[in-house]
Amino acid sequence: MPITTLSSREFNQDTSRAKKAANKGPVFITDRGAPAHVLLSMDEYLRLTGGQGSIVDQLGLPRGVEDVELEIPRLADRARAADFA
Repeated sequence: MPITTLSSREFNQDTSRAKKAANKGPVFITDRGAPAHVLLSMDEYLRLTGGQGSIVDQLGLPRGVEDVELEIPRLADRARAADFA
């Protein structure tokens, strides 16, 4: 499986080339010479994730839990100076 490396500039200027390369193997996209992102084909992504696309599926949580909103009340107590005496 060939690995292609493109700079961010090359990726922005020729996304078609990046997509074609991703069909053959991963495409590393660099930012200032350091790898920053990886472009994969959808088939490869599904293979790596086991076909489970969402974090809810991966954690095995029941359907609909992603719609639950968590409200955390603000604390009324303010921090006080520590008393070391």
